[in-house]
Formats: sequence, C-alpha cells, structure tokens
Amino acid sequence: MTTVPAATDRTATSPRRELGLFLRSRRERIRPDEVGFAPGGRRRTPGLRREEVALLAGVGVTWYTWLEQGREINVSAQVLDAIATALRFDRQERSHLYSLAGLRLGPTQGVCSALPPSVQKTLDVVQPYPALVMNSRYDILAFNEAYCKVVIDLNTVPVEERNLLWLNFVSDGWKCSFVDAETTKHHMVAAFRAASANHVGEALWQDLIQGLLSNSPYFTELWERYDVAAPSTRTKVLSVDGFGLLQIEPVNLWLSQLGPLRVTVYTALDEETEAKLRLIVNK
Repeated sequence: MTTVPAATDRTATSPRRELGLFLRSRRERIRPDEVGFAPGGRRRTPGLRREEVALLAGVGVTWYTWLEQGREINVSAQVLDAIATALRFDRQERSHLYSLAGLRLGPTQGVCSALPPSVQKTLDVVQPYPALVMNSRYDILAFNEAYCKVVIDLNTVPVEERNLLWLNFVSDGWKCSFVDAETTKHHMVAAFRAASANHVGEALWQDLIQGLLSNSPYFTELWERYDVAAPSTRTKVLSVDGFGLLQIEPVNLWLSQLGPLRVTVYTALDEETEAKLRLIVNK
C-alpha cells in the first residue's frame, strides 16, 4: 500500500513550504504559449497548470502537486534539474531550488564568530572608498569612516539595527540617496531571499524577516515576488547634498576563511567621483 505523505501546515515555515511557494510563483509567470501550449481555454490561475509543468519535466502530476504543497517527498538532483529546465530557471533560481530541497552543490561554509583586526585595517586602507563587511543576512559587522561620511553614519545606529535591509526599508538618516533606489531595493531583497534558502526556520533569520514584513509594506511587496539574485555588482549612482551625483561600482571580496562574509568596497567609476569622495571624506 502506498503511503501518502502528509501535507505541510500552510502556516508553518519550512524549507519544503518555501520550495512549494517558490515553484508556484515561477509556474504562474510563464505563459503557456512560451513553452508550446495553446494559450486558449479557461484558466483559474495565471501561467502554467501543474499538469503542464509535470508534462514538461517528465514527472508525475501527483508527485509534482505534492512537491508544490510542501510535502516531505524524496527529490533527486536529476528531477529538480528537469523541473528547473521546464520552468526556465536561470542559474541563480536553480541554485535556490537546490538549497530549498536540501541538496548542496558544494561544501557547507562555516560561521565566523569574530573579525580579526586585520579586516578593519583593510577597510581603513581603501579610503576614500566607502567599505563595509556583511554576512549573508546583511548584518553589518565592520565599516570604515568613508562609509559613515558618504552613505550613513553607522556610529549613530544601535548595533542591533546595523542591518542593511533594515536601514533601507525601515530607518532613515541617510547622507545620500540612490538615484535608482527601487531597482537597488528589489535586487537586495532578491539576493536576501536566495541566501535565506540555507537558513529557513532559523530564529535570527525569521526574526529579521518578520520584523521587516511588519514594518515595511514595500519590503513585503518585494518579498512576496519570490525573486532570487546574486549580490549586485551593478554601477550605482548616489546623490549627496552639496556634491551632486557620484557614480560608484561595488566590488565584492569574499572572506572565505571566515565563513559566508563579504567585504563590499564602493569604488569611484570616474575621476570626478574620485575627487568628490576625497572632498567628502577629508572635510
């Protein structure tokens, strides 16, 4: 006799629950005609039907339905790859799917408990470029004086609020504004969701997510899109009072020996920005 796996509590947070919601969000974004199905006929929801995804991936309809429902069923890399191909996932979305399913593409990284003094020295040396160290949850662990003078003075921010997501969506006090703030925030939330796949159900991550959902309708809107992305290296344009526009390009340096931490240095894209950064930092 076949044992039917129990459905996951719809109010619970678990990797399988997140996996199901992620698959559904992607299924609903694909038009039937994009993958060879006739666009006609009555459809209760946008995008593809579950049976259409199952057909494209070569899996059973019932099995795929259980997967979307968050049930604890066995999944293999081969089957996940077929589903990712059927739903036209890019590299980041495919990696996110694997993480939610509990399949690792590489070794698990350790967690760093403290930063050595050499990291702060490195941040200070790169001035006048603003620089900071963050973990995958966007907690700010270290920063330099240039970041405080150009972006936001973190010395005035309580330690528990030194999180780049919280600062962007809840707090104020910024010394600059991003010209393309909407795109910047969208990408940040997508990168945060991608990173969260390895931390579903962890208290620190859930507390931050719930706090953002409770305090920021815009974060809630972006979070519910289920977009995923890698950390951005896209050129950003800042507006600083008294200095006009600054064009900066983020450079991400991974501190692999310390766990999933990265140094982000905001370098000047042109000589004019370089001169303005020196004036701001040295005034």
